[in-house]
Amino acid sequence: MSGQTMAEKTLSHAAGKNVSPGEFIIANVDLVFAHDGTALLAIDVMKEELKREEIFDKNKVVFIIDHAAPSPAVGMSIVHKTMRAFAKKHGIRIYDVGNGICHQILPENGHIKPGMVVIGADSHTVTHGAFGAFATGVGSTDAAIAMVTGKIWLRVPETLKIVVDGEKKPWIMGKDIILHIIGSLGSDGANYMAVEFHGKVIKELSIDSRMTLTNMVVEMGAKAGLIPVDEKTIEWLKPRVRGELKKIVPDSDAEYYETLHYDITDLEPQVAVPPNVDNVKSISEVEGLEIDQVFIGSCTNGRFEDFYIAAKILKGKRIAPNVRCIAIPASKRVYGEILKSGIANILLEAGCVIGPPTCGPCVGAHMGILGPGEIAVSTSNRNFPGRMGDRTSKVYLVSPATAAASAVKGKLSDPRDFF
Repeated sequence: MSGQTMAEKTLSHAAGKNVSPGEFIIANVDLVFAHDGTALLAIDVMKEELKREEIFDKNKVVFIIDHAAPSPAVGMSIVHKTMRAFAKKHGIRIYDVGNGICHQILPENGHIKPGMVVIGADSHTVTHGAFGAFATGVGSTDAAIAMVTGKIWLRVPETLKIVVDGEKKPWIMGKDIILHIIGSLGSDGANYMAVEFHGKVIKELSIDSRMTLTNMVVEMGAKAGLIPVDEKTIEWLKPRVRGELKKIVPDSDAEYYETLHYDITDLEPQVAVPPNVDNVKSISEVEGLEIDQVFIGSCTNGRFEDFYIAAKILKGKRIAPNVRCIAIPASKRVYGEILKSGIANILLEAGCVIGPPTCGPCVGAHMGILGPGEIAVSTSNRNFPGRMGDRTSKVYLVSPATAAASAVKGKLSDPRDFF
């Protein structure tokens, strides 16, 4: 038998046998989670369809209230109340209003380890592959079944190896790299594949930036995104996780569907132009567009590094008078870090509005919903029509550096002007 990729290794362990791409398996899961956009349906499926309400392991099921938090409407308040009651009844962990976004607080609070199978009722569950986990999003029905049985049915994906080399310029962020890759492959370029990231640049990236890469692999159709576990991963996890931390890496003779190479030495800041995430252009092709709103945050770019870079550009400057800039940390911990470091004060003095940790405007829930015809520059991960508000509004996806530069100039702008 030939060597295995990271996904194949993890799924083999979870299935209790050696598995191959294309094989259908039933795998044991290590963590199942749902949030206020998906948990209610999962609860209903348990009660109405499965006729079972017990949880397979209360330590392996987590609820998070993050998508509309604090609640902006009575309907959401009912959802939140139902989640709290269910969590209390079954003794499962619930992260309530103010803790932050699921994909940030789960690793921060020690729920994610290398080699785990993580099932989340959210498409951006793939984020956790930054820590060497096989993490994938499912619908509420599959999540409900996993919560009850501790198992998931799936097809073993083929693995696409992506190697990123070259010299990363200071104005290029993880967001630019993944947008460039998505633009080259298209929205279905990695359909139902596990994407494995390798190369000099990947090794140099911070954990914050690595999470941005894996977060967005689903935008090119991927089942999962994984980064080999190294010392940087271990050092980040050590203070947060109990027990042994395994260095999950692929075998040297692992077989891949394809290997793609990217040299980012001359890469410009990237922009995903509406109405699709894979409609990616260099900033020089689109700069100068007048904008109404800038959003810095989300599970893609709401981490400390993101606000640090934004603050470097915003320090001593003011947000353009025609623009509102909304900054939302991805977790309470990130919020605390930007407060202690003085970054929050820089953002406030520049004219930003800082919101509590939540998904907020990314999903058009609240705290920055766009009106008819409005144009936003956002560090989030999707720009489909109506994603952040009215269907006639438009969303341009960028890095925090490009977002901050655009906020200062009042138009889509090149961050290189500030470096």
